[in-house]
Amino acid sequence: MELKSTNKAFGGEVRKYTHASTATGTPMTFSVYVPPAASLAKCPTIYYLSGLTCTDDNAVQKGGAFQACAELGCMMVFPDTSPRGDDVADDDAYDLGKGAGFYVDATTEPWAKHYKMYTYVTEELPALIEANLPAAPGLKSICGHSMGGHGALTIAFKSPNAWASTSAFAPICNPVECPWGRKAFAAYGVDGAAHDATELLKANGKAVYPDVLIDQGLDDQFLADQLGIDAFEAAAAAAGQKVSIRKHAGFDHSYFFISSFMADHVKFHVNALNKKAEETALVDVAVADDAMLAEFAKTAGKPITCKAAVAWSANQPLSDETVVVAPPKAGEIRVKVVANALCHTDVYTLEGQDPEGLFPCILGHEAGAIVESVGPGVTSVSPGDHVIPCYTPQCNQPACIFCASPKTNLCPAIRGTQGQGVMPDGTTRFTTVDGKEIFHFMGCSTFAEYTVIAEISAAKINRRMPLNKACLFGCGVSTGLGAVWNTCKVTAGSSVAVFGLGAVGLAVVQAAKMAGASRIIGVDLNKDKFAVASKLGCTDCVCPADHGDTPVQSVIVNMTKWGVDYSFDCTGNVQVMRAALECAHRGWGESCVIGVAAAGKEIATRPFQLVTGRVWKGTAFGGWKSRSSVPRLVERCLAGELPVDHYVTHQFEANGDVAKATNEAIEALHGGNCLRAVVNY
Repeated sequence: MELKSTNKAFGGEVRKYTHASTATGTPMTFSVYVPPAASLAKCPTIYYLSGLTCTDDNAVQKGGAFQACAELGCMMVFPDTSPRGDDVADDDAYDLGKGAGFYVDATTEPWAKHYKMYTYVTEELPALIEANLPAAPGLKSICGHSMGGHGALTIAFKSPNAWASTSAFAPICNPVECPWGRKAFAAYGVDGAAHDATELLKANGKAVYPDVLIDQGLDDQFLADQLGIDAFEAAAAAAGQKVSIRKHAGFDHSYFFISSFMADHVKFHVNALNKKAEETALVDVAVADDAMLAEFAKTAGKPITCKAAVAWSANQPLSDETVVVAPPKAGEIRVKVVANALCHTDVYTLEGQDPEGLFPCILGHEAGAIVESVGPGVTSVSPGDHVIPCYTPQCNQPACIFCASPKTNLCPAIRGTQGQGVMPDGTTRFTTVDGKEIFHFMGCSTFAEYTVIAEISAAKINRRMPLNKACLFGCGVSTGLGAVWNTCKVTAGSSVAVFGLGAVGLAVVQAAKMAGASRIIGVDLNKDKFAVASKLGCTDCVCPADHGDTPVQSVIVNMTKWGVDYSFDCTGNVQVMRAALECAHRGWGESCVIGVAAAGKEIATRPFQLVTGRVWKGTAFGGWKSRSSVPRLVERCLAGELPVDHYVTHQFEANGDVAKATNEAIEALHGGNCLRAVVNY
């Protein structure tokens, strides 16, 4: 398979390939749109079949599908499926020769040698796509126009288990009763009824899909004689097959008609594909992960002995220890940790700067995990579910005014015990093999192969999201995004200053760019960070050291005349917090404290700064209500709307030594060029 060309579109790529087809015996071409989401995980795929004389180029240039595919995270394949072969005559190209063809396997000459369009579309091409492109195996839908609409409907009705859904634009629904169909089936030597959607519905006599979407133009020049939509509608009604036929005045058979409604078809298929993905995931876990679930069943309700990175005291390397993890109690779950991202808060606590830091403890709070077992009363997750442990819980109890209020995410349900390093009942689930208790950290303690968390701290996520990327949403990235979107609600056209261009600061930059900020000023002492900051959206980058004794807030005020509309501290340095406030716009500027300061530190500014209209605020976990919001962030990431790959600059494999890999990750985090180091267990 040879890649002939690549073009950018809506953050993804349009790739054109050629390959030697075994089905047709000739070179074949196809184009495919690969969305941004393909960089994170394999994507579902929609196959689009063209009609008369419509090559893959024609469909790609006129179909109008890419924006919807980018937004919804699906691939779309456009085969060139007109008849093949140099020995095929050109004398009847309008509706039979090289320019057109139904989706059948020809049995008569000169067509039989090269024209195997049914086999090519249903077998060879999907196998080729799934083997060479980021296509999720078995997650495919099919649609098409005119003859391609005929192909989409008949292929889907003949093999309903192979396709999640089918739709069509102005399809030839009853070809055995139309001039095109009778001519083609006779010429190709095939049984027309076996490739006729109306006849297949009659023979089947029952519904095979929840719905079939069809768009039909009422000014279509072929509607009366060729398409047979009325016969299909009647057959569907008799079979109990729901068909949503939308009839549009003023539209004909052209690609203008197709492009007008293509986004609706993409959404229709993605909904069906997502549903099938969920169903498939449940089946896959039961079958493909049968060994894991069997092991979970063996350990449920019993202590688990595993490896953990234990912090015995401040300013000491983490120690590789064998620990005993008790079963979850009521309202708790035990999870198998798959991946951990290192956050500066972990290091800050290890260095003894956290006033709530307790030793010995198991640190870690940015993880992707799989539920191993659940305690009594747990209903929101089950063994095998993928979750992100969240240090900010969400109890959702009717009496919790914090969960009920849209103004905050600070649910206090387990805050008291969480700060004491224990579970809600006041005890720990970690001990050494000789019985010494180990404290929990932030309600998560994910520097262990297994950990126990409260059910209300577990955000259940889509299994399609790789856990070594899902972990990023456990703290820093979510916090930066939420500070912009939730806490400050940055508006389009505004100006923003971001102090500290680590992972949190870059998430602020990314969110501000997505919010439409017109000017984003990044501030950091490390100029090596400016390149990625500029790529993510910074219009200006400032290194305070370049300006001598001039305070950086003065530099920014001079750059903007009155200061920026919004500023964010992502450093935890109280002097930087002051600078961020004092560069905020006179009269309405807002400054948000995100970074966590060391124990005992206080912030200060002249009251005049506040009297003249500036607002100083702070955020915890970006204002996200964890269990309801984090899964939505993951979905946006899967859809390609919220890329996160750029945050993972270092990866380490634990290979049974959690402490060694985590200590290496901490060293990388101190190195100055690390945004997030991920440890895979």
